[in-house]
Amino acid sequence: MTTTPLPPSEPGRTSAFLVYVLFLLSIPSAAIFALLGVIIALAARDGAGPLARSHLDYQIRTWFTSFWWTIGFLLLAGLGVLTAWLFGFGFLLMGAAALGGFILFLWFTIVSFFGLLALLDNRPK
Repeated sequence: MTTTPLPPSEPGRTSAFLVYVLFLLSIPSAAIFALLGVIIALAARDGAGPLARSHLDYQIRTWFTSFWWTIGFLLLAGLGVLTAWLFGFGFLLMGAAALGGFILFLWFTIVSFFGLLALLDNRPK
């Protein structure tokens, strides 16, 4: 019986793994763990090897994309509340913001999961 050797440990790989886990655990933590994850990714990216660096950059880009879309959906929801309060309608805007937030939540989770699989398969992102 032969065993295949494990790939050599690359600097930053553990950090990239930890960030993916934190991103996936951000679901029950109201995104607190996602914020911790992006802080870790920002701190670890300078000393990371090429594979880990590609994942850390991808994680940072994913977090900032989600952050700005969240801000946009919150503004849309606020506009919907204001419109509902002033004119008696605006629930369509609030519904669109809620649907957009849910789709963003699904996207963030799926992207994080597939990123983790790519890291475990030693594929760059």
